[in-house]
Amino acid sequence: MPWNSQSGGGGPWGPKNQGPWGSGPQGGPPDLEAILRRSQEKLKNVLPTGGGNIGLKGVAFIVLVAVGVWLLTGFYTVQPAEVGIEQVFGAYKGKKLQGLQYNFPYPIGSVTKLPVARRNTLEIGIRTAVDPRRAASRSITDEGLMLTGDENIVDIDFTVQWQVNATRPEDYVFNLQNPDGTIKNVAESAMREVIGRRTIQPILTTDRSAIEVEVKTLMQDILNHYGAGVEIIAVQLQKVDPPEQVIDAFRAVQAARLYQDRVRNEADTYASQRVPDARGRAIAIVQSAEAYKEQTVAEAQGNASRFTAIYEQYKKAPEITRERMFLETMERVFAGTDKIILDSKSGGQGVVPYLPLGELRGSSGSVQRQPGVGPEIGRATR
Repeated sequence: MPWNSQSGGGGPWGPKNQGPWGSGPQGGPPDLEAILRRSQEKLKNVLPTGGGNIGLKGVAFIVLVAVGVWLLTGFYTVQPAEVGIEQVFGAYKGKKLQGLQYNFPYPIGSVTKLPVARRNTLEIGIRTAVDPRRAASRSITDEGLMLTGDENIVDIDFTVQWQVNATRPEDYVFNLQNPDGTIKNVAESAMREVIGRRTIQPILTTDRSAIEVEVKTLMQDILNHYGAGVEIIAVQLQKVDPPEQVIDAFRAVQAARLYQDRVRNEADTYASQRVPDARGRAIAIVQSAEAYKEQTVAEAQGNASRFTAIYEQYKKAPEITRERMFLETMERVFAGTDKIILDSKSGGQGVVPYLPLGELRGSSGSVQRQPGVGPEIGRATR
């Protein structure tokens, strides 16, 4: 039910329109004149004049107190892991290390404290859940898709660890308007440039460490050129895969290439075992043929020399040479056979006694005679 201000009740909070806690009127604006009078009365009690109107000395005292309080607000503390950047009228004055420091208070001066020892992590292509109880992460496809040098697409998630350069923190304050956005853009640009120089196969397999080092160096060079006052600590690749739509086909191709490499290695191992063996046998055959050639040539030359020597002797005494050749030949022919010698003068009926001298030789080589047996006196006739 609406209440009437003219009613005897005096409003919803009781008589005389008191507030909900009974502390005076709440419906109208405050009485400024009353507030000023109360303030003047309190100030008179504080001033050394002891009361009455405020003179110039009182005003000066108030101003001095206010200035002193204002100047005391210029003290500040720099923590061990921080650097304080001082400014006066917006201009850079200097940097302060840990401890109690002083600078002109606002609005003349200002101080910016930078945590130079804190490592900041920037994620590109992936976002980790902020809630520590949730370890899940989500992928940012637009950031991670990059074009390789052989015109393939690869999905890369990586992190960048950086911190404020303790030697040039003023560059970080004055040269970067949006530090996180600038470092993120530089990281994406450097990674795309490095990936664009390579083909997809080394990117997926062997070049991860080289990519991290190259991106870190390129980012640091770009930020130094900007005068950003940022130090890149590390670049770490979290995931390097083909796009999700074709990842199964890429994995099949990679498996086939691994199988190809394994078969090629097995073939190279087999060849490294068989080729030296074949080469050794080939060298042995060649050397054996060379030896046989030299032996055959030497024997042929010896036979030719001997024939030439015999022929020279034959020309000097043909009959004697023929006789000697005949006897030497017969000696070689009948050396290992049993022999029966017949005397041609008796018409082939008389047997000539034969003494086997070779069988009768003793260990000393002397000839032993058998009793009743005479020496061999016959010879073969032609």
